[in-house]
Amino acid sequence: MVNTRVNLCGIELENPVIPASGTFGYGYEFAELYDINCLGTFSFKGTTGEERFGNPTPRIAECTAGLINSVGLQNPGVDAVIARELPKLRACFKKPVMANVSGFSLEEYAETCRRLDGQEQVGWLEVNISCPNVHDGGMSFGKTPQAAAAVTAAVKAVTTKPVIMKLSPNVDDIAAVAAACEAAGADAVSLVNTFLGMRIDLKTRRPVVANRSGGFSGSAIFPIALRMVYEVYEAVKIPVIGMGGVSSAEDVIEMMLAGACAVEVGAANLVDPFACRDIVERLPAVMEKYKIEDLSAIVGQAHQR
Repeated sequence: MVNTRVNLCGIELENPVIPASGTFGYGYEFAELYDINCLGTFSFKGTTGEERFGNPTPRIAECTAGLINSVGLQNPGVDAVIARELPKLRACFKKPVMANVSGFSLEEYAETCRRLDGQEQVGWLEVNISCPNVHDGGMSFGKTPQAAAAVTAAVKAVTTKPVIMKLSPNVDDIAAVAAACEAAGADAVSLVNTFLGMRIDLKTRRPVVANRSGGFSGSAIFPIALRMVYEVYEAVKIPVIGMGGVSSAEDVIEMMLAGACAVEVGAANLVDPFACRDIVERLPAVMEKYKIEDLSAIVGQAHQR
């Protein structure tokens, strides 16, 4: 019998599979299709202090082996999430959940995290400093080690639960940003968010998405994301959550060998709503195939000389 359990900042997960924020709503939508309690946990839709409509449409462009999205952090705001979304989430998911938070100022990040930190079912705060789809927010806070550290420190000052900083790949040195977050008190880092990309419509000769560019995700980015997880694992001592193009149980194991203690699955959920369930179900068989008895034991094994 293989052991799929992993530990994420002191909280045990039955398996390392975590649907990524923005691809799984607040969980209850997917709970109509299958029992989402089979998941390790999930990261719910990114939350800001105030309600956001998001970017103008069209927001999605299809690509070979991926897609571009420019949703723009559409969400009902933290008050509505606490009052309306979390009770519905709690009715269908019995485990600690990951709260994803975005902001446009240090004060907004801190206050939104403080509010969600007080919610019983929230186990971790995933702080998004990497969204490429909004102006003057999101990724602007993750571009430099100094800015990333400032957000980390502001959030840590007002919270008690583990803080996970979600990092952008659209930077010069992602390992340096991760190290700055660790120095500022981050309990873990998650990476990577989407890459900047665009498509142009040949008929209109204009960008497909209204925002011109957006976040490129999907299986095409997996090798680049894997390399970044590998580099960050060598740069920090805190846990690393890997993501970026993950679509199979084999991908999960590869990410863990690179250094991830847990793995988020994003765009695959938009293509197949059963993607995470199927990965969880297939994981034991893939472990047996590669003679892996305990998933926790393989974290970072690709670094061993």
